[in-house]
Formats: sequence, structure tokens, C-alpha cells
Amino acid sequence: MKAAAFNYQRVHSIQEALALLANHGDNAKLIAGGQSLLPSLNMRLSNPEILIDLQGIAELKGITFEGSLVRIGAMTTHTEIQHSKIIQEQLPLLTEAVPHIAHRAIRNLGTWGGSCVLGDPAAEWPACAVALDAMMVIAGPKGQRKVAAKDFFLDLYTTALQADEILVASEFTITSAKRVHYFEELSRRHGDYAVTGLVCSLYLEQNKITQSRFVYFSVASIPLLAQGLQSVLHNQSISDLSNPSLIAQAQHSVQAEIQTLSDLTNSAEMKKHLLGVLLERAMKKLVS
Repeated sequence: MKAAAFNYQRVHSIQEALALLANHGDNAKLIAGGQSLLPSLNMRLSNPEILIDLQGIAELKGITFEGSLVRIGAMTTHTEIQHSKIIQEQLPLLTEAVPHIAHRAIRNLGTWGGSCVLGDPAAEWPACAVALDAMMVIAGPKGQRKVAAKDFFLDLYTTALQADEILVASEFTITSAKRVHYFEELSRRHGDYAVTGLVCSLYLEQNKITQSRFVYFSVASIPLLAQGLQSVLHNQSISDLSNPSLIAQAQHSVQAEIQTLSDLTNSAEMKKHLLGVLLERAMKKLVS
């Protein structure tokens, strides 16, 4: 099947893109890397009158580190994130996550912003954004606003982005606290979407956990932060994470809090079981 006919316009500024969105409303679609949108057009799941191509907007691209802030432009590709020295040094969790995103051809074209805006609950970047407490920078007709990543993903393929707005970048605050992280996803084959995935980021002071953010993805309609787990692990020594009683307490907290949903091949019960499996692996790995 081929896409229905549409108009196309490449823009060179955010204001130009916003003006087109204002003129065409719901009949317009923004295109970034196109790795999700183009298949949906070809299957006629989406039928816009006009595609607004963001590739020409330089200010949406690239990664910077100024002061204590790392900023990833929305049009930065997955591969650019993987090879960025800034990301490797300041946000190594993202470097570790990149190889799990589909395949190389997709990573060369797909973008950070495209993945976040799509809001696929099985995608890696939304979970990483929540785990790293990112701020999503949004441009609209009334100027710019920022939304915390945990509030950005609202429901299945639904975000806080309005129809007349554009995701400009995501910002990450870098602190002097010692940080450790963990990323794992279970999938049928490498490159497939995860059956269940877990991302976590811990902050330590004198080897005690001061902040923990465990985020599950591909288990519900949005990436889910295990909030109850934060109190279970608060002020625990990192070396205690391999303690069987603490692992059991943590697993009980997560499985009681998170309500999993089934997908085409896996039941909700299976995914709930995997919450505990991944958590135990993470806690033991974080000790080492």
C-alpha cells in the first residue's frame, strides 16, 4: 500500500513550522526522521494534507553541555547520541540504551524528539527521559514552556504536546552526586520492541542511595516510574541491594504498585512476573 497524496514543505525555522501548524491544524503532520510516521502513512493509518519537514531547522539539532545542563535537540538522531562524547561522559545511560533501539538503519535516521513525541510505551527514550528526570522543552504560539518527562507521557501514543506545538529539546541537569545506572530490556529478538524493559538511575552519597528512579517500559500505556520503590531504597547502602530480603521487599513494592497490561503475545501476568525478574537483576548488577 502507498500513502495517500499530501503536500510537503521543508521549513528552516521553528516559527515557520509553528505558522504552518497554525494554518493547517489537525490536517498537518510534523516529520522528523520519519521512521514511524512513514510506515503509518503507507498503511494509511495517517492521512495528513501536508507534511512539515523539520530537517532544515538547525536549532533543533545537536547536543550541548553548558554549566550543569545537557541539552539534546529534538532532531538529534539515535546514532548521534550514541557517539556523542558529552553523552558518554555525562549521561552514559543513554549510550548504553542506544544499541537496543531497532536496527542501525533506523538509528541513523530516527530522532530523539520523534521517539519522545510518538509516545510509544515500548520505546526506550521515553523511559530514559523519565529515569533521568528530563525536562521537555516545547515551543508553541505563546512561546516556550517546559514539562517534566514524568508528566509529558499521558497515555498510549499521547503526550502533553498540543497540536500547535513542537518539541524543541530535552534538558538534563547534571549534579556532582555520584550516579549509577542500569538498563535492560527483554525482547524476542535483538532490535524488536521489548516485552518488558527497565531503566534505573541512582544518586549516591557516601555509598547510600539518596534518590532512585526505576522506570519500567512496555508494561503499560506509558513508561512507569516505580514511586513506592523510592522509599524502600532510600538511605540504603548500595552494597545492600544484593540482600535477598531487600530484593523481596522491593519486588513486592513494584508488583503491588504497577498495573501491567497485556500485548499481542504476552499476558499482563507474565509482564508482572518480569517486573520482579528485571528488578532482581538490576539490584544485583548495581552492587557490582
